[in-house]
Amino acid sequence: MTNVVRSTCPYCGVGCGVEVRQTESRGFEISGDKQHPANFGRLCVKGAALGETLGLEGRLLYPEINGERLEWEAALDETAHRLQAIIDEFGPKAVAFYASGQLLTEDYYAANKLMKGFIGAGNIDTNSRLCMSSAVVGYKRAFGADFVPCSYEDLEQTDLVILVGSNAAWAHPVLYQRLMQAKQQRPQMKVVVIDPRRTATCDIADLHLALRPGSDAALFVGLLNHLQPSLAETTFDGQTAALDIAADWTLEKCADFCQLESADVQTLWQWFAQANRAMTLYTMGINQSSSGSDKCNAIINVHLASGKIGREGCGPFSLTGQPNAMGGREVGGLANQLACHMNFEPADIARVGRFWGSERIAETPGLMAVELFEAIGRGEVKAVWIMGTNPLVSLPDSSHVAQALAKCPLVIVSEVVSDTDTSRFATVKFPALAWGEKNGTVTNSERRISRQRAFLPAPGEARADWWMVAQIAQRLGYREAFHWQHPHQIFSEHAALSGYENNGIRAFDISGLANLSRAQYDALEPVRWPVTEQGHSPFKSWHPNGKFQLLPVEPALPQASADHTYPLILNSGRIRDQWHTMTRTGNVPRLMQHMKMPLLEIHPRDAKRYGVTNSGLVRVASRSGGMVAKAWVSENQLPGNVFVPMHWNQQFARKGQINSLVKSVCDPHSGQPESKQTAVRIQRWQPGWCGEIFAREDIVFAQEIQWWKQASPGVTHFLCAADTHASAWIEALAAGRGWQLQTACGDGQFYHVLAWQNGVLQLAFYSAHVWPEIATAAVVNAFEQAPETAADRHRLLAGKAPGAQADAGATVCSCFGVGEKMILAAIAGGCQSVAQLGEKLRCGTNCGSCIPELKALLK
Repeated sequence: MTNVVRSTCPYCGVGCGVEVRQTESRGFEISGDKQHPANFGRLCVKGAALGETLGLEGRLLYPEINGERLEWEAALDETAHRLQAIIDEFGPKAVAFYASGQLLTEDYYAANKLMKGFIGAGNIDTNSRLCMSSAVVGYKRAFGADFVPCSYEDLEQTDLVILVGSNAAWAHPVLYQRLMQAKQQRPQMKVVVIDPRRTATCDIADLHLALRPGSDAALFVGLLNHLQPSLAETTFDGQTAALDIAADWTLEKCADFCQLESADVQTLWQWFAQANRAMTLYTMGINQSSSGSDKCNAIINVHLASGKIGREGCGPFSLTGQPNAMGGREVGGLANQLACHMNFEPADIARVGRFWGSERIAETPGLMAVELFEAIGRGEVKAVWIMGTNPLVSLPDSSHVAQALAKCPLVIVSEVVSDTDTSRFATVKFPALAWGEKNGTVTNSERRISRQRAFLPAPGEARADWWMVAQIAQRLGYREAFHWQHPHQIFSEHAALSGYENNGIRAFDISGLANLSRAQYDALEPVRWPVTEQGHSPFKSWHPNGKFQLLPVEPALPQASADHTYPLILNSGRIRDQWHTMTRTGNVPRLMQHMKMPLLEIHPRDAKRYGVTNSGLVRVASRSGGMVAKAWVSENQLPGNVFVPMHWNQQFARKGQINSLVKSVCDPHSGQPESKQTAVRIQRWQPGWCGEIFAREDIVFAQEIQWWKQASPGVTHFLCAADTHASAWIEALAAGRGWQLQTACGDGQFYHVLAWQNGVLQLAFYSAHVWPEIATAAVVNAFEQAPETAADRHRLLAGKAPGAQADAGATVCSCFGVGEKMILAAIAGGCQSVAQLGEKLRCGTNCGSCIPELKALLK
């Protein structure tokens, strides 16, 4: 590789630029790209840890069919034969693709072209359906196009920022740091956070509205009513109907509906009306709703009505969750789009058919994510190709998704990781390229196209997703249309299609990039679309009559409601240091230190009602399923509501999968599931013991033991708990291995074990009635270098660090591994501010995500 490779982070939709440098030890150092306009050198802890995700442990490296390794030619021939047989017998609609916002645009384009253009059915959808499809509907209904009318620079120029349904401090950390810096430089700028939970994002809020879950639309419909006197003339389509509904939503009605103080609602409305420039940033808390599309339009309505749109520092800004969710929208990766922002309309169908040279273009939308897997379960879809995603974890009602895949005759999975919840159901496994090996483009939340560049060779027989699609397409008889040899050719074709017979009638147009040479493509700098030979077009309405549209919105509560049997409402979402289903981040030790297992955040009043104690275990159940989590008692949570992270799966927990609880309730317009509200009940679980186990080899747990996998260097490590005695299970593990056991126990209160073989540590186990405090780093180090003295062995048996080494405590700053005990000691030693803590310990000086927790400790 060259000295420095510039690429793009593969995590959230902020789209940060990164620089990759190879170290003397042949490792890779990742830093922020100071020239990239999305982040100017900033990185969150996940991005900074990318170099720790590049190993090959657990990688899928060779094609497999029915668990048997095959050469590529044989695997492709057999897969194409099976697909063709299904199409011949049951028709093209019996086949479906399920793609991912992790794919590059070139991969997405190839998959969409094959499915909609040549197989001839609309059945390609994507996990992006689960995070931003309601935002797409909102923009298209208002503007006539899926056009995000904002940029990150607007944050530095606005007077008011409203974050609604967004914990940006954890989900989009770099963008949040940019907002925080903007507020420091312009203290007069107001920040409002609308969220049932008090999250880390509230740290910079001038006003936090902890509203009734799912009631957000009322605030914006009421705001439209508040703005009504300034709308003297009919300017927008739908204006009369929208204002008629809004007229009923008075201050008192909105406050009552949202369960807020009238004065706080009035403050929000007055700040918005008085601000010259205002932005609303929204994400999953708005989109993941049975009325998510209407909520998006309620937000867009007030920006249109007030004129706070289409100019600097203004606009409704949907923050996408994935690195290339926007790129998927561009190529037509959603089942209800055709390609390049074209729709299933006769003129668009004919236009795409002419460009692709196909007479088999799909003429109707395909199945959206939830209904797609329901159709698989009914036997209507008999072949599904799942690309770079893990729907068994991310889709709601995951037990039904498992049942559907178990019955499907042909499940093709192209994946980086060998063993995922989804790949366990695969008939065919194709080894895909990972970040660092891929080559192509992604588009971030502000419509900025950036390059992901390869700096690693393809391991084993891993191949690009676009290559797999092209090879299958050629075997299905479409060789000429899929003869690409390099992603540059695919990008050029995609760019040319975006401008084909466009003439300004479609917002998405990057035809100015269609004639890039391969060298120019390789060197492409980040650029926001549209990009045409005529230059950038202004923000406008793309409706045929040239008018923007106000949508009449009647606020609606979530379909989930608490009752006597399920009295609590469960909210789910991201945490700071993990990503999606943990297939990448879950294997990085430092990213597992901040939150080691699923936590159930619960208000003290509810904790008392159900007998739950902080750090105690809780069983959570809904009508669909159940899980086990560790309680986190916090006044940041509203009474009657609980929160659990979305990330854990069957590789990292026996029973930690949140979407096993969530019902398949979707927005009727966008098909996006209502993942934010589920009625649940909880029950305190006081196991006979809970503890930690470390071992040199894989561990087979007894069925009755709950476990949570921990990433630790060079050792297998789990948290675990059970009702049965631990001693019999540990002794069974040691039986027949010739281990010598060193044990310690105290009146049944604790049970510790070290297992030795020829002086080498094989296993360490620590359990008690409550979670034991373990010096984890010292235990892990003991597997590499066993303690030499009897005293240090006894300290290890007690779970303590040898000698005078201090325990850092629970990790707060993952960037620099700074623990809570270290921070408290520094505060006791005189540090009185975040800045002083940063000078002494470095915490809070990199990505800044830990700053809210540092402030809480200072208090």
